[in-house]
Amino acid sequence: MASHTTSTTQSTVLTNGHGHGHSHVQTGTTPKNTERTGLNFRPPCTPISQPSDFTAPTVAFLQGRWHVTHSTLPMWKTNRNVTITYRSLPNNAEVLDDLVEYQPVTSDKRKKIEGVDTPDAEMLGAYSWRGRGFLKLASSHWQILGYGDEDGGWVVTYFQKTLFTPAGIDLYARRKGGWSDELLEQIRGEISAIKDKNVKRLADLLFPIHHNW
Repeated sequence: MASHTTSTTQSTVLTNGHGHGHSHVQTGTTPKNTERTGLNFRPPCTPISQPSDFTAPTVAFLQGRWHVTHSTLPMWKTNRNVTITYRSLPNNAEVLDDLVEYQPVTSDKRKKIEGVDTPDAEMLGAYSWRGRGFLKLASSHWQILGYGDEDGGWVVTYFQKTLFTPAGIDLYARRKGGWSDELLEQIRGEISAIKDKNVKRLADLLFPIHHNW
């Protein structure tokens, strides 16, 4: 899920596997500085509009816990320590168990949202989320806009509007503590540069989620 819920919902990139969209720049003959030149992103797409050179992240890349560091989803303004954990289902490695955990800003109680992500059969790097338990009637669709290995790993997802939540964007960091300011600035710049009016609007709405690192 990419921040879906019924108060929740949910996009890569890459031309080379896990999105290494950076290169090493040498000064003279000594490689003194490493400078990122550009990250691979795609705009939200449909089965007929998806880029032909798009490479979706592997299930192995997505599995595990991610820290949701930034979002446009209003519910996260009153919550903190938001994480999403993906795990393959025992009977189908491509289908992911989706666990969102978070704490209200005013409480130490840990809350969770459970669901299942099924790959879109017609589009790479896209999933249909279905809730578990009392959320079993809730569903949403999300896709990966960008991802990479930089700073321990990162993902940008776009989730479509549902009956309960607006369309939005989430930023995930694998590493506790998030990414470097440099990478965050570059990711935000790449999102703003996507040629999609809705994404440009959402880019201006991104806010940091509080984490007790």
